[in-house]
Amino acid sequence: MTTLTAGRRGGNVLTLAMIAFLIYFLMPLFWLFVASTKTTGELFSSFGLWFAGDFSLLSNVRATLTYGDGVYVRWLLNTLLYAVTSAGGAAVLCALGGYGFAKYRFKGDRAMFGLVLGSIMVPTTALAIPTYLLFSKVGLVNTPWAIILPSLVSPFGLYLMRVYAEDAVPDSLLEAARIDGAGEFGIFFKVSLRLLMPGVVTVLLFTLVATWNNYFLPLIMLNNPSLYPVTVGLASWSSQSAAGGGATGDLLALVVTGSLLSIVPLVAAFLLLQKYWQSGLTTGGVKQ
Repeated sequence: MTTLTAGRRGGNVLTLAMIAFLIYFLMPLFWLFVASTKTTGELFSSFGLWFAGDFSLLSNVRATLTYGDGVYVRWLLNTLLYAVTSAGGAAVLCALGGYGFAKYRFKGDRAMFGLVLGSIMVPTTALAIPTYLLFSKVGLVNTPWAIILPSLVSPFGLYLMRVYAEDAVPDSLLEAARIDGAGEFGIFFKVSLRLLMPGVVTVLLFTLVATWNNYFLPLIMLNNPSLYPVTVGLASWSSQSAAGGGATGDLLALVVTGSLLSIVPLVAAFLLLQKYWQSGLTTGGVKQ
């Protein structure tokens, strides 16, 4: 009975800890939603974690989408272009590279994979200035390629796909395909890629979130407001709100509402791709 009671107490403690973590992670989202229902004045005069007298969400959304001739919609489309293109390209490249490291042996493969592991340790902010100088030499600064091309490189995604491919693609299946006369690229695209799809979706989601939330790289690469992603665009609105008053000061409510709108596509992406992502986490748990 003592052991059973201790086990129940331990389970209760873990449950309370999980509830505390859930509240911790959901609280900023709840605050963002509540703040999006308020005017700029109500943001400062009312309690932050509850609604004010007037529910201004729809009017704030309308004002956000129409302010500046709909520039926020342009920023949102830019972000969608950068994120989807970068995530799709990075997922394909990581799948090819990880599969190659996992299933082929060639001279220097260990050293090259060690270089990939080492590059994971390098913070992306440390590469921003060298990347800017390189792109300025070839005339790609202030273009969408300045955001897309650096985002295609994902050392962590390559490492993840290499580990995943080792267990997800049996060597016996590859040998059977070779005996049937299939080429290496045919084996990858017709056989292996289907088995790697949960891992590909996982890398795609990670890269999608990283590119969608990227701020520093677009900040130094772009100076044309029509090319801004949502992160840089909202930061410019926030700076205008802090610097001026009157109509400019009302931008704060638009910044908060724009932040809420910007996370909706990410939530939708996770919900749509959830089954692939969950299967990717569980694959490999059972040894053959």
